[in-house]
Amino acid sequence: MRISIEQLQQHLARELNPLYTVFGDETLLALEASDRIRAKARTEGYTEREVLTADSGFKWNELAFAGSSRSLFAARRILELRIPTGKPGSEGAEALQSYCEGLPQDTVTLITLPGLDWRAQKAGWFEALDRAGVVIEAKPVARKALPEWLAGRLKAQHHETDQETLEFIADRVEGNLLAAHQELQKLALLFPAGRIAYEQARDAVLDVARYDVFNLGEALLEGDVLHVARMLDGLRGEGVAPPLMLWAIAEEIRAIGRVLDGIAAGRTPPQLWREARVWGASHQTLMQQNCRRFTREQVEAALMHAAKVDRMVKGLIRGDVWDELLQLSLRFASGAPAKPLPKRGKMPSAAQAAERGQPSLF
Repeated sequence: MRISIEQLQQHLARELNPLYTVFGDETLLALEASDRIRAKARTEGYTEREVLTADSGFKWNELAFAGSSRSLFAARRILELRIPTGKPGSEGAEALQSYCEGLPQDTVTLITLPGLDWRAQKAGWFEALDRAGVVIEAKPVARKALPEWLAGRLKAQHHETDQETLEFIADRVEGNLLAAHQELQKLALLFPAGRIAYEQARDAVLDVARYDVFNLGEALLEGDVLHVARMLDGLRGEGVAPPLMLWAIAEEIRAIGRVLDGIAAGRTPPQLWREARVWGASHQTLMQQNCRRFTREQVEAALMHAAKVDRMVKGLIRGDVWDELLQLSLRFASGAPAKPLPKRGKMPSAAQAAERGQPSLF
């Protein structure tokens, strides 16, 4: 059974399952979910705790041994299994499935994993965990949902603020929930319970935002030019190389082009996502909501601009690469009208792109 992070508290108020699996890329949410499960178990009398870590030297028969052993000092216990790599291997997969078939009595088992791709989630061992217990995924909080998340955290510490201040804090802590949690705790120490003014937040909250270059495409789709500009500036400050930035931007532009061609050809959404290589439910939703605000002319003009940036990156022409990346991103994200190109047809293939001087990385 799968539940969200938000549903966990309500679930634990009703019952305590003998098996929980917590996985995901958002460290803060995964830690908090595990803490809630442990706290509930302790209130139910599970006082002993044993921790196993499935590192490179781990012997998987230890899991079966731990499950079958009984404590001399406590009737109930918490057994934790940490799999840092998220890859138990064939021996581990078999051990996990066997464990799920006969869960030990008087034991709450908590298994923690990092983020897993869709293939790992379809593996037999993970599906066994899903069938035998409760699975909770710690998903990153999207930028659009971050102000509401912050408001909930502030409310829990008896604070509140207006939407403008929430948006300001969200800009400062995007992509870094652990730091966001610390910044909110700092506000609780600095100011008494009640309303926090914009000026107070501006002076107190540090800029701890962290950006993922692989989320840049979704920002282009959404069309929030200020967000795109902040991401580019943040990624540049984090030392992301211009070729990788250009690749991420160009891949999204070409994906939009493929989707537009697919819509014109009458493709169904599953076909569109597969042919355009648009993976992930959130990305697909954004594409479905926003792709029609772009035109083929804008896509082709953006690819020509990307080709120019590629030549700058390779030192073939002069220019400020970062400024051109910014101009390309902002122009495309805003849906600015593109200058008409002399020829229309299908979206350019890799060979046609090369003939037109477009970068080979497309």
